[in-house]
Amino acid sequence: MSNSVELPVEEFIGLLASKSPTPGGGGAAALVGALGAALGGMVANLTMGKPKYADVEEEIHALKTAIYRVQKDLTELIDKDAEAFAPLAGAYRLPADTDAEKANKERVMQAGFKNAADAPMHMMEKCAEAIELLEEFARKGSALAISDAACGAALSAAAMRAAWLNVCVNTKFIKDEDYAARINARGKMLLEKYLPIAERTYEKVEEKLL
Repeated sequence: MSNSVELPVEEFIGLLASKSPTPGGGGAAALVGALGAALGGMVANLTMGKPKYADVEEEIHALKTAIYRVQKDLTELIDKDAEAFAPLAGAYRLPADTDAEKANKERVMQAGFKNAADAPMHMMEKCAEAIELLEEFARKGSALAISDAACGAALSAAAMRAAWLNVCVNTKFIKDEDYAARINARGKMLLEKYLPIAERTYEKVEEKLL
């Protein structure tokens, strides 16, 4: 289903819980990632204009611009993920009675798997950007909002992990082994590099609050 982002929260959750194939795990991952990024925006707005943080005002403003862009991109990926899945869902219903039909169905499905892996990979990349920005917000933002920065990092990490599974569920069926290997290597690199940053951000804030 397209335009999921325009639905009321309760309706979106109800649709997510239904047997409808979209929104699914990918859309949920994008939403969680957008929420994580939004918390960065909250930290920025609670920091800017405060005399105590005048020395980082310019940096916070730049971080705010960047995190808002990430938030927007992740929000758009909620529906882009559903749109990417639609052709693949249609491919399963194609006839496969003759050799020609079987070949056509396989061609369409392989293209569909590649397309369906693309959206969650973009989610992972955007979550990586968010994690880096949230680490900065936790270090430079208002002390009253560092818990929000850490929550944002935790959500971004969870969204990245969820998006990764949505990459894997598609690359598993891609017969172009080199293509699948490249996508999987990219995903693993993002996990290995950015999940520790998110965890470190969370732990540092937790230590300050205890």
